[in-house]
Amino acid sequence: MASYLILTPPEAAGGNLEKTRFIRDGFSFPAFLFPVLWLLFHRLWFYAIVAFLIQAIGFQLFNMQGFGPAGAAIIFAVHFLTAFEGRHLVFSNLSSRGWRPEGLLSAANLATAEDIYFSDMEPAEKEDIPAVKWDMPPSSGSQSRGNAFGLPGYDGGR
Repeated sequence: MASYLILTPPEAAGGNLEKTRFIRDGFSFPAFLFPVLWLLFHRLWFYAIVAFLIQAIGFQLFNMQGFGPAGAAIIFAVHFLTAFEGRHLVFSNLSSRGWRPEGLLSAANLATAEDIYFSDMEPAEKEDIPAVKWDMPPSSGSQSRGNAFGLPGYDGGR
């Protein structure tokens, strides 16, 4: 079971919860493989620049004589830190922009977490959509009952 942090946007006070975010707590495999791109995708610009610079230093050390293990350790440290703490950075970034933490719940997957969270909320009032009148007679202006896109007509003939 995974834990999910639930965040609602600042404009959700009126009952609009379509933008509610569920952030899974735990290791992120895409963040481990591509830390800078993952940080950029989640709009963590400052952290992406810092990660890029630290990795650049790590690659420079990796290519220097005798500093290869130190450079590799720095590179892997950036990968591991982003994978383990990246989602916390997303949570911190959203909460600093006014998003409110609504709770924490455990669920097997994201769909189950959404079902659990939204199950106790009342559904929004639906619009009154007029029914389509399917039993209307055909208009007298258009008597064409020909084929459409080469298919036989609905009256049985070709």
